[in-house]
Amino acid sequence: MTTSGEAITCPFDFSEGLDFDPALAALMARDSITRIRLPYGDAEAWLVTGFEGVRQVTTDHRFSRAGIMGSDYPRLTPEPIVSPESINVIDPPHSTRLRRLASQGFAKRHVELMRQRIVRLADTLLEEMAEQGPPADLVHHLSNQLPQQTIYDVLGIAREDWPRMQKYAHQLLATGPDGRETAARAKAALREYFGELVERRRRTPGPDLISALAAAKDGDDVLDDQELAVMALTLVLSGQDTATCQISNISYLLLTRPELLQHLSDRPETLTDVLNELLRVIPFRKGVGIPRVALEDVEIEGVRIRAGEFVHVSYLTANRDPKRYTDPDVIDPERPLAPHMTFGWGGHRCIAVPLAMAELEVAIGRLVERFPGLRLAVAPEDVRWDTETIRRFPLELPVAW
Repeated sequence: MTTSGEAITCPFDFSEGLDFDPALAALMARDSITRIRLPYGDAEAWLVTGFEGVRQVTTDHRFSRAGIMGSDYPRLTPEPIVSPESINVIDPPHSTRLRRLASQGFAKRHVELMRQRIVRLADTLLEEMAEQGPPADLVHHLSNQLPQQTIYDVLGIAREDWPRMQKYAHQLLATGPDGRETAARAKAALREYFGELVERRRRTPGPDLISALAAAKDGDDVLDDQELAVMALTLVLSGQDTATCQISNISYLLLTRPELLQHLSDRPETLTDVLNELLRVIPFRKGVGIPRVALEDVEIEGVRIRAGEFVHVSYLTANRDPKRYTDPDVIDPERPLAPHMTFGWGGHRCIAVPLAMAELEVAIGRLVERFPGLRLAVAPEDVRWDTETIRRFPLELPVAW
């Protein structure tokens, strides 16, 4: 049994298009899990890459996210993104309560109302793009605006506050070494803002998600004001950011693989399956996210992880595990359904998946329907990509039709 190993320094700064990070690919090819060192944090971590190993770590209560708080844990950003009260770093059974209450805000009836608003917004944005005429930047017209306006709208954030929400989110996700103080101020400002907004919604409920979450009950149990504020902050960060990147990334793949675009045009009923295949294969972020810490000695894939050691998992590599997916690097719109890990796994799987999928289905479905013959207006190699944050996405997508 292996108990230690020399750590590999992993900046995880690869951002060339949607190519898979060669450093992650090399780590996948190793015989066992690997010790790594990330740009920030005072400790090393184990990296688990295989689907079954990732599943084990994300469902085994001997690995804790709550246990990392208060430590300078290994990460890619100067300032830790998560707050101690966030559902992202609360362990079962405490997180089970939060998830049970929060999931009521994403019940089918709420999501269908959200979908209607998303459809109206997407149609408006695409019509504005059509009126401007080609060439047009799809990122500007659709990817940036639809998720932002959707999450701000469903949370009931005043329109005049939207620009600073966007600024704070970008500051928190930056990876540069000089951004720590700015990120800390942005996090504090967001928490203060949502604390005040929750208080207002308690007094005067509306047709928004915060009001729905405030009304969620499990017997006599409800979300308190701090839980609601942190929940709203988490949704703003993950909701707009992830959907924005994925609308752009999916559009880029469709525009650079005409056979996929044609498949969707010919068979629109396969939209959800195609989206899931693209979500599986897209490297939507750099490296790894929030680690866990071992609460006791645990064996993973023949390696003993000692109590107190940090463990990172890679959903990106798990999504390309050849033991789970045949020809995992191939985009196959006819691939038999096998759930992917893009939205996480286990007790920390994203609770807003119904909203995220509604956004993607509406955005891509309406785009393909509204603009037959859509194509990139520049060569693929001329598309510029983000290099400043932990996300991977095109900064612009000039298109013509």
